[in-house]
Amino acid sequence: MLRGLDIRDMLLIDRLELMFQPGLNVLTGETGAGKSILLDSLGFVLGWRGRAELVRQGASQGEVTAWFDLSPQHPARAVLEEAGFPVADELILRRINTAEGRKTAFVNDRRTSGEVLRALSDTLVELHGQHDDRGLLNPRGHMALLDQFAGVDLPLAATRAAWRSWSAARKALEQAQKEITAIRAEEDFLRHAVDELDQLSPEPGEEATLDAERRRMQGAERIRDSVLSAVRALGADGAEGQMADAMRWLDSAAGQSDGLLDGPLESLGRAMNELAEAEQGVLACLDALDFDPRTLEATEERLFAIRGLARKHGVLPDDLSGFADGLRGRLNALDAGEADLSRLSGEVAAAETEYTAAAERLTALRQEAAERLDAAMSAELAPLKMERAVFATRVAPAEPGPDGSDSVDFTVATNPGAPAGPLGKIASGGELSRFLLALKVCLTRSDTGLTLIFDEIDRGVGGATADAVGRRLSSLAEGQQVLVVTHSPQVAALGQHHWRVEKSVSGDVTTSNVVPLNAAQRVDEIARMLSGDTVTDEARGAAAKLLTG
Repeated sequence: MLRGLDIRDMLLIDRLELMFQPGLNVLTGETGAGKSILLDSLGFVLGWRGRAELVRQGASQGEVTAWFDLSPQHPARAVLEEAGFPVADELILRRINTAEGRKTAFVNDRRTSGEVLRALSDTLVELHGQHDDRGLLNPRGHMALLDQFAGVDLPLAATRAAWRSWSAARKALEQAQKEITAIRAEEDFLRHAVDELDQLSPEPGEEATLDAERRRMQGAERIRDSVLSAVRALGADGAEGQMADAMRWLDSAAGQSDGLLDGPLESLGRAMNELAEAEQGVLACLDALDFDPRTLEATEERLFAIRGLARKHGVLPDDLSGFADGLRGRLNALDAGEADLSRLSGEVAAAETEYTAAAERLTALRQEAAERLDAAMSAELAPLKMERAVFATRVAPAEPGPDGSDSVDFTVATNPGAPAGPLGKIASGGELSRFLLALKVCLTRSDTGLTLIFDEIDRGVGGATADAVGRRLSSLAEGQQVLVVTHSPQVAALGQHHWRVEKSVSGDVTTSNVVPLNAAQRVDEIARMLSGDTVTDEARGAAAKLLTG
C-alpha cells in the first residue's frame, strides 16, 4: 500500500508531502490545477516513462520519494530479493532528476536502476484511465487478463516449457537437415577426395623426408662422375700404381745409397697407407651415391602428388592426413544421417505431443474461465447501469505459440439485438470506463497489496451512473487501496479520504498544491463540483446529502 509521497521541485510543485490511507482516496480540483502533475511525479519515482522535462523551472534538480507498506506475502519482496536488496516491511523509493536530465534512483537508500524500479512498480501500483490500452483496448492483452482471472500460472508455465522443448527439437532437426543437405550436395566430391587421399595415404612429415631424399639423389647425379674420376686417379692405373713403381725402384737402389733413401722410402710407405685409406673412402662415397634412377622417379612422383593434393585442398602437406579424417567424418555423418534424422524426428513428434496436451489443458481452463468471467462481468455491469450490455470472452483457435494455441478477444454488445464487436469500437467513452471498472473489479478480487489508480475513469458519465461507478470503486477499495482522480461529485462523495488539488499564482510563479479536506471542506468542494465557481446553499445541501449517502 502507498503510504506517502514527497515531491520537491517537480513541474509546478515546490514542496509537497502527502500521506495516503487504505480504502478509497479521491483527488479533485479544477481542470489544470495539477492533478496530472501528481500522477507524473508518482510515475517518475516508479520508473515509468513520461515527460522529459520534469524539473521545476529555476531548480537545479527535482526529487520524488514514495514509501509503501509491504505485507508478508507482497510480491515486491521477491523482486527485492532477486535484486539483492534487504527486505523489510517498509519500502522507500527515491528518484532524482537534474536540470540536465540525469536521473538517479534509490531503493531504501541504496542506488538502483530504472529496470529494478519498473519491476517493483508492477507489484506496487497499477494505473488506469478512460482510454486504457494496457488490456481492454489492446487485444494482445486480453489473453493475459483472462489468464490472470483464471489463475493458470502453473499450466501456462508448463505450456511455455513444452513450447521451448518443441522449438528446440525442431531447431535441432532443421539444423541436422541443413547439414545433411549440404553434405549431400558435395557427396561426389567428398567420396572422390577421400578415395584419392586414401590411395595416396600421406603421412605427417613425409613431404620433408621425400624432399630430402630427392635432393640427395639429384646431388648424387651431379658429383658421381667426379668421384669416379677420382677413383681412377687414385687406383692402380693412377697414383697408387705410380707410387708403387717409385717404391720398387727406390727399394732396388737403397742398398747402394748408404741410407740416403731410407727416409724417402718410409715417407712413401706412409703415403701409400694414406692413399689406400683415401681410396677406400672415395669408393665408399661412390657406393653411397649409387641409386636406381627409377627410385628417384618414384620419389619425385610421390612428392609431387602430395604437394599437388595439398594445393588442391588448400592445406599444408603435413595436414593432409587430418584433412582426410575430416572429410571421412562428414561422409560418416552422411551415412549415419538418416538414422539421426529419424531419431530427431521422433523427438520433435514427442515434444509436439507434449506441447499439444499442455496447450489443450490450457485451452480448457481458459474456456471455463471465460464463462466465469462473462458471468462475473454481467453481475458487475448491472449495478453500473449497463444491465442490457453483453460482455463476451471469445477463446478461438490460433497458431501455436509459447502461450498456447488460443486467441482471446473481449467483445461487447451495448444494446439488445446489436451485433457484438471489439470493445474499443463498440463502447462509447462512458461505457468504456464502466467496462474497464467492472473488469478490474472481477480481476482484482484476490489481489493483495496492489494500489489501483483510476485517472478520470468516470469521465463521460453523470447522475445515477456516476453514483454507480463510485459505489463500485468503493466496493473495490474494501480489499485494497484505490486512488481516484475525478471530476464527478458522486464519486468524490463516496471517498473515504479526500484531497483537493489547487493552483496558485504569486507574481510570475505558478505552483500546485494538494490539500487534505476535513468534513466541512469536503462539503464545499463537492458543492463546487456540483455548481461551478459560485457555490450556493442549495449546492452545499446537495453536497451534504451526497456525503451522507
